[in-house]
Amino acid sequence: MTATILYEGNLRCNAKHLQSGSSIETDAPTDNRGKGERFSPTDLVCTALGTCMITTMAIKANDMGIELKGTSIDVKKYMVADPRRIGKIDVAVVFPSSLVLEEKDRIILQRVGDNCPVIKSLHPDIELNISYKW
Repeated sequence: MTATILYEGNLRCNAKHLQSGSSIETDAPTDNRGKGERFSPTDLVCTALGTCMITTMAIKANDMGIELKGTSIDVKKYMVADPRRIGKIDVAVVFPSSLVLEEKDRIILQRVGDNCPVIKSLHPDIELNISYKW
């Protein structure tokens, strides 16, 4: 098992990662009867996308002798109705201005980011807009 999830009532859950013992709380968003005081489940999908992209890029970068520390990712989720689902995700990967890379290294890292496991797991109907700011 990966996690155990406890429904706490009031549209909130607590998910515990079994290997590490760390936990994440979720709340329904304000536009779907929740208080929006925690990540929503769909927020976590989009957050997983960003963290997967930078993690896989950092693994490759380490192999290339490149440090990506300080890189940030901004993620924006757009919901659609009927059925209610994630319709679009904007992802902006922003590298530190101090990071100077050759074009070939940028291409390699971008290809890794564009092919992370979460991207490959998302439904093809979700529109992805991914930008890399070097």
